[in-house]
Amino acid sequence: MSGDKVKVAIVGSTGYGGVELIRFLLGHPEVEIVSVISASSAGSPISDGFPHLTDIVVQPLDGVDAEQIAAKADVVFTATPSGVSAKLVPDLLQAGLKVIDLSGDFRLKDGAVYEEWYKHEAPEDNLLKQAVYGLCEINGDEVTRSSGLISNPGCYPTATLLGLIPALSAGWIDPQSIIIDAKSGVSGAGRGTSLMTHYGEINENLKVYKINKHQHIPEIEQSLSAVAGEQVTVTFTTHLVPMTRGIMSTMYASLKGEYTEADLVELYQQYYEGRKFVRVREAGKWPATKEVLGSNYCDIGFAVDPRTKRVTIVSVIDNVVKGAAGQAIQNLNIMMGWDETTGLNLSPVYP
Repeated sequence: MSGDKVKVAIVGSTGYGGVELIRFLLGHPEVEIVSVISASSAGSPISDGFPHLTDIVVQPLDGVDAEQIAAKADVVFTATPSGVSAKLVPDLLQAGLKVIDLSGDFRLKDGAVYEEWYKHEAPEDNLLKQAVYGLCEINGDEVTRSSGLISNPGCYPTATLLGLIPALSAGWIDPQSIIIDAKSGVSGAGRGTSLMTHYGEINENLKVYKINKHQHIPEIEQSLSAVAGEQVTVTFTTHLVPMTRGIMSTMYASLKGEYTEADLVELYQQYYEGRKFVRVREAGKWPATKEVLGSNYCDIGFAVDPRTKRVTIVSVIDNVVKGAAGQAIQNLNIMMGWDETTGLNLSPVYP
C-alpha cells in the first residue's frame, strides 16, 4: 500500500453509515480519505445534502467506477443498501482493493438463505466463503492483513451476539430457549423517507415490525449455532422507538445451572478482557442507549431471576457506530495491525 497513510474510499457516502465513516475517519491518524462516492449525486459537493460537512469535505462526490477507485485507494468501505454490494464488490476485489462491506450481502454463508430473507440474488458462493464476518470481539482473530473482504455485522446482531455469546459459549444458557426483544432508533432505517419513519407516525409512538421475518434473524442464528455446536433458532422481535440513534437488545434465556448476576459479570469480564469497546456493568446496574451515544461502545448488564431460572441480558449500542461505521473502522484497524481503538477513542455524547 502506497504512502504513509492508508488511502480509503467510501461508497455510499450520502447515507448515514457513510457520513458516520467520514466523521470518524477524518480524525484517524493512519488514514486519508481520497474519495467519497455516491452513484446518485456524483459531481456534487457532499455538503449539498449534509451542510454540516461544509468546508470539512470539499472534494466533489465521485461516481462508482471500480478502476477509478482502485487508482486512488487501497481500501474501500461499501456502505450501500443490500443487493447493491453483491453486484459491486466483485469488481472492487478484481481491481485489487480490500473491501469492508457494511451491507448484509456477505454475512450469510448460505446463498439460498440470503435469497430467502433478503429477497435479492445472492453473491457467488466463493465470495460468501471468502468473506470474514467481522464481529470484532468474537472473530477478530480471523481478520488479518491478507483479508480481502470483510463483512461488517448488522446492528441488531452486533448488540445481540455480544450479549449472548459468552454465556452460550460457557454452556450457561439453554440455546433453544433464547428470546430477543430489540428496539432501535429511526436512523437504522436509513435516510430514505417512508411512512414508517415519518415524524407524525413515529413521534410519541412505539412500533413493532417484521415479526419473525427480520433479515437479521439468520445472521444471529448462524453465529449462535457456530458457538453452540448445534442448530439454534431464536424468537427475535424488533421495535422502532422515537429516537434517532441507539439499539437496546433485551435477551431472555433459561439458565442451565445456579448462576448469580455476580457470576455472569465475572464471566463476561473475563471473556472480554482487553477488548476496550465492551463494558460490563456491575450486578444490579443496567445500561441505557444514551450512555453509548455517538461511540463505539457496547455496554452489557444482567438480571437473574431465581424464581424462573432465567437470565435477562441487556445490551446497548449506537446503531450507526458500533452497529455500522465504528465497527467497520475497528475491522480496518485489526486488518492493518493497528490498535483496534485507533481513531475511535471518542467518549459517548451526553446528555
